[in-house]
Amino acid sequence: MPSPPGLKGLHAPAPNIPYFTPRHLQSPGTPTTRRDASAPAPEIPTLFTPLRIRNATLRNRIVVAPMCQFSTAPEGPAIGALTDYHIATLGHYALKGAALVFVEATGVQRNGRISAYCPGLWSDGQIEGLRRVSDFVKSQGALAGVQLAHAGRKASVAPPWARGSAAAKRTGLRADAEQFGWPEDVVGPSGGEEQTWDGPGRKAEESGHWPPRELTRAEIRELVDDWGRAAKRAVQAGVDVIEIHAAHGYLIHQFLSPVSNHRTDEYGGSFENRTRLLLEIARAMRREMPEGMPLFVRVSATEWLEGSDVEKKVGGSWTVEETIRLAKLLPDVGVDLLDVSSGGNHPKSALQGVRVLPTDYQTKNAARIRKELREAGCNLLVGAVGLITEAEQARDLLEADKLLTQEAFDAKNATEAKDGNEPAADIVLVARQFMREPEWVLRVAWKLGVDVAWPNQFLRVRFPKI
Repeated sequence: MPSPPGLKGLHAPAPNIPYFTPRHLQSPGTPTTRRDASAPAPEIPTLFTPLRIRNATLRNRIVVAPMCQFSTAPEGPAIGALTDYHIATLGHYALKGAALVFVEATGVQRNGRISAYCPGLWSDGQIEGLRRVSDFVKSQGALAGVQLAHAGRKASVAPPWARGSAAAKRTGLRADAEQFGWPEDVVGPSGGEEQTWDGPGRKAEESGHWPPRELTRAEIRELVDDWGRAAKRAVQAGVDVIEIHAAHGYLIHQFLSPVSNHRTDEYGGSFENRTRLLLEIARAMRREMPEGMPLFVRVSATEWLEGSDVEKKVGGSWTVEETIRLAKLLPDVGVDLLDVSSGGNHPKSALQGVRVLPTDYQTKNAARIRKELREAGCNLLVGAVGLITEAEQARDLLEADKLLTQEAFDAKNATEAKDGNEPAADIVLVARQFMREPEWVLRVAWKLGVDVAWPNQFLRVRFPKI
């Protein structure tokens, strides 16, 4: 948008927006510019320092993780397209200082959505909605990201608010054709009733998911191509970062795990075969992405099935050790950052149904993975996600002040000293806390005593300096 007469300098509009929104005096969420150069420079925690990944620069280390909103049209010409709702929610996180804002799991195929109300990027008609979101996010100084996904055997379920009281004890409520679902086209690496996500042998009316059918080799090849095509559309929409969703029991995770992958061809059995799909997808996406655009991968570092009857029955599960082995392969296929989560591939996970979890139940895995990668000379960046809700915790994950526990680092106890301590992660990804507090970045900075810039429109209500 060209600057109208008189709107110059401090009154300049943000670029690439067809309506006026002011360019911020300083990018929100970044430490304020010092006015007195003679005064001692304040110590800035790593959490509020920029991070460059390829040609993209995060203004701080706080990222909004993808969060399902179930808020796109389930049918018609606007099916799967982002709307003004997504500008309002995702845009607010960018306005309030987050460095990178991810659009939720976005289906690369029509049957790859979790629900019929989830977004997609399988059609050129869905580009414009994503472009409007990414344009606004970037106008506020943040980077725009999208997570490309396929739900596999966890697809075709109803959105949470459509799940009645009868489904209260279920892990999901499967949606049939009358609810815009696709029960006959739910797919996985392996098929059959026993591959239903919430367990075999359950009565159909009690099950929360559909039994999948096994993907053919031809369908797998088409799937890889569709991931590449979706990446191309994301680039056309102006997105800055793309993430591959290979976690939480969705399709790629299903291929990675011997719990859900019982194939006997080149996509099943050995570690090399089970990781083949992810590596092929990453290569296909890289061919469609600019050299300077970062590519992330989200994984479940563990399924929390170690030692379980489920693991014993099939002879293994996906573990932290296999995640580390996979991580070492990712830079060669163009991946820049590993986003470390956990669980989701089986309802009998050790954490399933646990209401109170230790705050480091996932981040200690990120710390271990990052440490082992560095020791192996692999410079893949690592992101930590999961229950990061307090300022001190987010800071310490990056600077290794307090939360580097004995469990995560056998030879290094958590100490107050910074020198010699490896950080647990390079970025932190925060999800639900942003829904509770869109201004979480600004609150964290205030609590840590870091004076950061606020959006122009909110300067009047800025937190006082500590």
